[in-house]
Amino acid sequence: MMGETEAVEIDDILDDWFIESLKSYKDLHVYQLEHPTQIIEWTSGKTVCVAGYSSGKNEILELCLPLKLLADEKKSLCAERDFKVVHGGFSEGPVCCLTHIPGTRCAVTNDGLTSDLQLWDLGADDTDVIRKTGSLPGTSVSQAGSRIAARLSSPPQVLHGPQSSSVQLTQLSTGQTLYRLEVDSTEPLSSLKFVSETTFLASCCDGTVYLADTRTSAPPQASPPPGECAPWWTDASAAPQCRVIRLSSSGQAVVSDLRNLGGALCRAQLDVQTLPRKPEDVTVAWAPALDGCFSVSGLSGLVQIYDSAGWRAEPQDASPLFQHAGHSVSSQHGDGSAPVFITTHVWHPERPRTLLSAASDGSVHVWDWVDPQTN
Repeated sequence: MMGETEAVEIDDILDDWFIESLKSYKDLHVYQLEHPTQIIEWTSGKTVCVAGYSSGKNEILELCLPLKLLADEKKSLCAERDFKVVHGGFSEGPVCCLTHIPGTRCAVTNDGLTSDLQLWDLGADDTDVIRKTGSLPGTSVSQAGSRIAARLSSPPQVLHGPQSSSVQLTQLSTGQTLYRLEVDSTEPLSSLKFVSETTFLASCCDGTVYLADTRTSAPPQASPPPGECAPWWTDASAAPQCRVIRLSSSGQAVVSDLRNLGGALCRAQLDVQTLPRKPEDVTVAWAPALDGCFSVSGLSGLVQIYDSAGWRAEPQDASPLFQHAGHSVSSQHGDGSAPVFITTHVWHPERPRTLLSAASDGSVHVWDWVDPQTN
């Protein structure tokens, strides 16, 4: 049982954070899912998909962001502050990876247990149902799940695989294999990402990254790990910056140019508080509309935002530019329940300082943070 003194202390923490949030956020909206999600995938500038990852039957939902957040002017006249479910369906198994196919109302998922893929129709204006339309066999026998990437193409194609030696590009309508990544390594993948219409980055858990072009059978450009402390997580920024960041479990962050993956533009040691429960709990993401900024979650109960603009080639300690503590603060009950951890987060594709984050208690936050350097 929680004592009276402890309850007062927790109330004080919540009050202090609420007062602080009034000047730290331009917008902050909270939503509660019935079950936690590891997925926040944009389907438009206003809607995202989320899905449960428990061992049984799970919901797949498409949510519309709060209208008050989307109102550019006269926010006080917009009363709608909550997320709205616009489409929904069910998966018979967990959903640990979900990728929307650009230009379509289709999505591809993986259950984290095999490398098989499931295909989904996200629904149209005349229906609110998300339904499964088919499946694709995996590229190998795997118990670690498959990574998935897609880009705008006609007919739709998807890049997928659980490890570096089994990455392939598949045409969804026919199941035809259009490309295979020819490498000897069987290292598990931490991520797959298209960096242009034809080139992609296959990032391995040991820190190795491969840059390959689907138009050619030439060997991919390979870059070895920038350090020994695995696992590593990787993300690549879009043109014209074309930067790659690799982050280790010890907090080493290394930024490279996509055209010279073996070199290091700058390095830093981040403030890592805990080791992740599982490697897939960690998310590293470049900000699409803030040059040099990236975010990290999964290594603490926070979403941390860093600015690499002032980093140098020599390693240095780096402090977060901003930290979102909303999930951990709002979950403090003092009843001995398990601590809340961040399951995933994403940047808005166009709004510079807007992010969505999800946590193990089922909470989903959308927040627009204020740069403390200009506040």
